[in-house]
Amino acid sequence: MQTTSEKLTFPSATGEMLAGRLERPAAGKPEAYALFAHCFTCTKDIFSASRIAGALAEAGIAVLRFDFTGLGHSEGEFANTNFSSNVADLLAAADYLRQEREAPKILIGHSLGGAAILSAAPRVPEATAVVTIGAPADPGHVQHLFQEARPEIEAQGEAEVLLSGRTFRIKKQFLEDIESQKLESHIGNLRKALLVFHAPHDQTVEIDNARQIYMAAKHPKSFISLDDADHLLTNKADGRYVADVLAAWVGRYIGRPFEEPGPKAAAGSVAVREAGSGRFTQDVAAGPHRLTADEPESYGGDDKGPGPYDLLLAGLGACTSMTLRMYAERKGWPLDQVQVDLRHDKIHAQDCADCETKAGKLDRIQRSIKLSGDLDAEQRDKLLEIADKCPVHRTLHSEVLVETKSD
Repeated sequence: MQTTSEKLTFPSATGEMLAGRLERPAAGKPEAYALFAHCFTCTKDIFSASRIAGALAEAGIAVLRFDFTGLGHSEGEFANTNFSSNVADLLAAADYLRQEREAPKILIGHSLGGAAILSAAPRVPEATAVVTIGAPADPGHVQHLFQEARPEIEAQGEAEVLLSGRTFRIKKQFLEDIESQKLESHIGNLRKALLVFHAPHDQTVEIDNARQIYMAAKHPKSFISLDDADHLLTNKADGRYVADVLAAWVGRYIGRPFEEPGPKAAAGSVAVREAGSGRFTQDVAAGPHRLTADEPESYGGDDKGPGPYDLLLAGLGACTSMTLRMYAERKGWPLDQVQVDLRHDKIHAQDCADCETKAGKLDRIQRSIKLSGDLDAEQRDKLLEIADKCPVHRTLHSEVLVETKSD
């Protein structure tokens, strides 16, 4: 599914403008909206946040991620913020979605952002699912990051602290605020489904935090181990895994209808069945492979997959490229890459001088072939000639018998 991303701003509880980004499906109405809270001193643009938001948008879920006050592109001074102000920012973001789009049904938090999500969740009544990723069970967990500066903070009221290669000013009020936070009661009163992601070897937030969160929560609750992932999910595959599992898990909590398993097809055959989730959406099985077909919104569809003619063109294009590859390998020619671009339309038969049909309209497929490699003119001409000999091309030009029966 194609996605789109838009920048936006909205006011915090204290009036500063917060910078956000909304990832959503490019076409159609999102199944639900999610709110994402980033890790301590991170921004909305950290790789893990963007990867997870993008993957969820591909799954039909819109995601708002934003910079907390004083971070990234948001206004305000970080030194004047604390855990409570982060929670207030989250509630402001939820208000923005509620007023401008749709209230978030899913709340997602990474690291300290996960703790903030747990604190804010009871105050977002529309939310039905909460997800934490590498989150501490107690906001006070971050104190170890500036233990060396604590005497100066206590004596002077503030100090410069180096965090993740950047300098931040931490004030005494920040320490006092995180020490006063007790998440256990918030977790126990969520009244929402909870999914806890955590890596057993997380060096920043120890795995025992996941146990504490899980034990404090009431059912329904789930735990997913991230195995060898690091705290920031810097491996692209880890972020994608979180998004894929999250999208599947959250389905039952956002009202997504249960979808029966798709059709099955034996090797060498294709089965197509209505998906039941859209006017024209189809589940396609080609042997062990699964596809989705649909019509664009302009034709009354939901644009969840390529249309029938797109699949036809894809078959011709793939066959053309494969045929040229096999021929070039057999000849030992230096063909580096083949790209085939195709387009289908209908033209008046009278406009085609070489066509047998002279009345009405006929189908036209325009095919453009790009050959990369150190090929001479004769080799290129021969390959273009061979393109017309690909099996699918021949099928399209031959008499085809389609036998239909009812099961």
